[in-house]
Amino acid sequence: MQIPVKTPTNEDKGTAQLADEVFGVPFREGLVHQVVQATLAGQRTGNHDTKTRGEVAGGGRKPWRQKGTGRARAGTIRSPLWRGGGTVFGPTPRSYAQKVNKKMRQGALRSMLSELARREELLVVEDLGVKEGKTRELASTLKALEAEDALVITPSGDEAVARAGGNLPRVAVMPSNQVGALALVSHAKVVTTESALRELEERLS
Repeated sequence: MQIPVKTPTNEDKGTAQLADEVFGVPFREGLVHQVVQATLAGQRTGNHDTKTRGEVAGGGRKPWRQKGTGRARAGTIRSPLWRGGGTVFGPTPRSYAQKVNKKMRQGALRSMLSELARREELLVVEDLGVKEGKTRELASTLKALEAEDALVITPSGDEAVARAGGNLPRVAVMPSNQVGALALVSHAKVVTTESALRELEERLS
């Protein structure tokens, strides 16, 4: 599969060959959804907590005697029926992590990358035009590419582009070895350099 290669000013530079085993697989919506949901679930802290009747302070003494007062029986002021009492079946700290194996994550990545390439939402550039790590340099390139809402994939260790994209509200910059399905579905377009593209192919082949 061939894909056009652009310059930072959106001019044609040539084409790049895409590996069919990475960019030519069918779109598997169910797999992508499962991996994205697992990623979102793993980001939850799960530190919510409520106290049961055994954890609430106080309530060691019986409020009144069992019989003869005309009131309902009560053994503690920390009963769930009382104001300030414990909570029944309330949330406790837990992990929301879902097990997703490596093959599933890689399969979801291949599926998303293939679909983006088919929809022409995967843009390959020879260079992002960021020389000094300035925000205006990256913003100018993305404006020329008509990709203001984009995930920018860079080669591993390229800190200049990450610094340039830090202040752009709808832009996320990510090295190729950290790209996941959630990042790919969170933006309208994906912009990658040729070198980052080859790293992705090597990672997923």
